[in-house]
Amino acid sequence: MVFKDFPQGNIDLSRRRFVTGVAAGSTLLGAGFTPSQVLASNRIKQQAQTLTGTQFNLTYSPTPVNFTGKDRFATAINGSVPAPTLRMKEGDHVELNVKNQLAEDTSIHWHGIILPSGQDGVPNVSDGFSGIKPGESFTYKFQLKQSGTYWYHSHSGFQEPTGAYGAIVIDPIEPEPYSYDRDYVVLLSDWSDENPNNMYAKLKKLSDYYNFKERTIFDALNEISEKGWEGFWRSRGMWNQMRMSDRDITDVTGYSYTYLMNGQTPDDNWTALFKRGEKIRLRFINSAAMTFFDVRIPGLKMTVIAADGQNVQPFTVDEFRLGVAETYDVIVEPSSEQAYSIFAQSIDRSGFTCGTLTPDAAMKAQPPAMDNDIILGHGDMGMSMPGMAGMNHGEMGGMDHSKMSGMSSMKGMDHSKMSGMSGMKGMDHSGHNMANMKPAPQYGSGAAGYGSNRPVKHQATEFGPHIDMRADAPQYRLDDPGIGLRGNGRRVLTYADLKNLYKTPDPREPEREIDLHLTGNMSRYMWSMNGVKFADAQPLKFKFGERLRINFINDTMMNHPMHLHGMWSDLETGDPDYIPRKHTVIVQPGSKASYLVTADAMGSWAYHCHLFFHMLGMFRKVEVS
Repeated sequence: MVFKDFPQGNIDLSRRRFVTGVAAGSTLLGAGFTPSQVLASNRIKQQAQTLTGTQFNLTYSPTPVNFTGKDRFATAINGSVPAPTLRMKEGDHVELNVKNQLAEDTSIHWHGIILPSGQDGVPNVSDGFSGIKPGESFTYKFQLKQSGTYWYHSHSGFQEPTGAYGAIVIDPIEPEPYSYDRDYVVLLSDWSDENPNNMYAKLKKLSDYYNFKERTIFDALNEISEKGWEGFWRSRGMWNQMRMSDRDITDVTGYSYTYLMNGQTPDDNWTALFKRGEKIRLRFINSAAMTFFDVRIPGLKMTVIAADGQNVQPFTVDEFRLGVAETYDVIVEPSSEQAYSIFAQSIDRSGFTCGTLTPDAAMKAQPPAMDNDIILGHGDMGMSMPGMAGMNHGEMGGMDHSKMSGMSSMKGMDHSKMSGMSGMKGMDHSGHNMANMKPAPQYGSGAAGYGSNRPVKHQATEFGPHIDMRADAPQYRLDDPGIGLRGNGRRVLTYADLKNLYKTPDPREPEREIDLHLTGNMSRYMWSMNGVKFADAQPLKFKFGERLRINFINDTMMNHPMHLHGMWSDLETGDPDYIPRKHTVIVQPGSKASYLVTADAMGSWAYHCHLFFHMLGMFRKVEVS
């Protein structure tokens, strides 16, 4: 098994109120990103150490920390949380010696790095790797064949959520296509004083244990006032019949979590310096165990230049959702001598973390108020709606309807009978060479880059007490920013915005397709793929060199960040020439997502949801041979 020997630790088990946190303690050691950027004033908290070169020494040890006013022990690397930032160079051969001073086995997975299977760091999955025993060391050796922003974390037990994670920056060999003056890592994470073993046990007993935003009698009275009794009973009846809650956004909330930015609480307010007129590169990494963050910098536009370490064609947004394990690089250009808040609120609006981008270390920005609570709609459950299958009517404002994938049902219509089109009869088409005109493939056409046209089918395993719902009309929603972000008046990133900066390296059509339903039972807190948990599943078989398509169908009401180790996930967004490459793909509730994979990495690989407490069941082993 991948997960074993869960660390017990001496972590307080009591429930606690939400706190934004206090000083992180003297154990968060190390110099800043550069002395001029971080140590310009003693008002700026020290950051995790940055290590550079080709040889790195990393040591696991239990380390005391204090994020909430209570002393706890973290699973630290080189004595800090987060672990040191590793700065490397594309093309270099690197050696990373990892020493284990814990009482249990450990490991490190280099998230998003393309490398041999034996160096990937997943015990009992990666070829020949069974973990690093207490008191022993292991040296990872591989060549860096990419550049960009990535991260690393333990893949053993419950060590990652207790502090075993850090950033990776790989500088390119060739000059970068973007110019900037300063460069900061912004590592987001969640911390709980509770033992993860006990957190998981609580979720197994009561899946909404941490959710304090369930419906109240006052919500019911307001809904009756708005919709009347008939509308109220119709809406409530749907949810009651499914035995589900429209407030079930995330499993663990700010009731238990304190949200961190570069290891600092909101009260610490991590600080980065700039001079007016400079271009600042911010490398956002979500290293949280269970938390999606919605990120914005009020007063500043963000130009997105990279996704999951890969350069994309630049575009500008006000806000983006950062799923667990994803990374986005942005450039901002402050035009005034003021302090700006780097604000990251949790997807369920139960808490936030923040930092300050400022020309003066004495100036601190006040974070904005959090957005309103999120309520799930029919479309988020993958339910068909008349004329608009899978869409959430409650949050359609601000969407670009010209790109709506729900319109694919227009294929096959008799356009000659469409009202208002009769004037087209008798038009002179002689000036058009219709024979040479090829209609652009519509999304879901099955062509490379456009997603699958296969109908959604359920397998026999997707029935029974381990499955509590199935999406009957899942749609591709690549142009949908997601629950809580629709129509909020801000320009929000969607996957449809992502276009690789360079031409698609493998333009082949997929040779075959694999359907993976993301399945679960919330009341029993059971997670699986195609209704089969990891312990009972057979490995997925990829043929070396083949081009295949993975189709995800999310039959649950949760966002799932799906991570394939060892190979790129070429996300199909409707442009076959500039397909964006990702290592982690968010599949929205009740929706579909497809990507192409070139099976160019021999060996065994992990494939899983990156929500930590989902991973134990929503996990597969992939064998490439």
